[in-house]
Amino acid sequence: MRYRTSAARKIQRRPQAQLQTPAKRSQVSRRERRTSSVSLGSYFVHHWRCIGHSLGYITQTPLASLMTLAVIGITLALPVGMYVLLKNVQHVSAGWNSTVQISLFLKQDVGEGAARQLARRLLDTDGIGAVDYISPRQAMEEFRQFSGFGDALNALPSNPLPAVLVVHPKADQSRPGAVEGLVQRLRILPQVDLANLDMQWVERLYAVMDIAKRGVLILAGLFGIGVLLIVGNTIRMAIQNRREEIEVKKLIGATNAFIRRPFLYYGCWYGLLGGAAACVLVNVSLWLLQGPIQHLSLVYGGAIRLQGLNFGAAAAILLFSTVLGFLGAWLAVGRHLSAVEPS
Repeated sequence: MRYRTSAARKIQRRPQAQLQTPAKRSQVSRRERRTSSVSLGSYFVHHWRCIGHSLGYITQTPLASLMTLAVIGITLALPVGMYVLLKNVQHVSAGWNSTVQISLFLKQDVGEGAARQLARRLLDTDGIGAVDYISPRQAMEEFRQFSGFGDALNALPSNPLPAVLVVHPKADQSRPGAVEGLVQRLRILPQVDLANLDMQWVERLYAVMDIAKRGVLILAGLFGIGVLLIVGNTIRMAIQNRREEIEVKKLIGATNAFIRRPFLYYGCWYGLLGGAAACVLVNVSLWLLQGPIQHLSLVYGGAIRLQGLNFGAAAAILLFSTVLGFLGAWLAVGRHLSAVEPS
């Protein structure tokens, strides 16, 4: 009897959690999971509400918001437009590489058979797409036709011009560095007396394009800082306009993270819409330039069509502008929100 009484007392002293049955434990765990899912759902609902409220901030002042978006769009359109024009120049100049030629002036004692055999052997060389043979007689006829010294050339006792092999490099070997390496390999051939490459204009073109690329990157950085300042100033004004609202929220216990969230989405909206405005401005500008450029290309016997922003480039611009808007809002809110305290 004493043993049963002491055992009952030990059972009574056990914690309540140990006395729960497995069914009750499963009910408690389901209740905890339901509570966590509800809290997670409310968290996302609050984010969606912040996104809607931040967009509502922009629509409340349409004229001021349009002016701010226009400034952001123009600021971003300048480096984006230069980038698009540079890509179009690269696209057009890609066809100019096919005009790169290497002239191999053969020695006087190299006959026509040996010259043609050398041309066939060069076709098997890496980096060479085609080889044209110009005989000494053909070279003299071309020189007579284009030089204007026909009578003087008739007085020569013999033809002093050698045979020439015109080497056309492949497209992947048409850049200055690759062509220079190919010229060095051809210059050491025993049949070659002189290897001539007129590459100066191509080198100048690529040098100018490299400078333009560096300039676009510098401008993108500078104008990106400008977008940060624009968004930061806009967020600062929004905080000042809602100062009383922020003070009331802090009085009822709202944290800085809770108050900061709508302003961060506010900056993201400005960045996203400003990037979209920049894409529209660039495409409209290219459309306005398309007619004069086509007329100019027809005058020079070609056909040039400007390429606008593709989907990947536009998505990258929108992402970049949204990140700039977020960073500008983050810096502005972190600096000015702490200064707003209920008195």
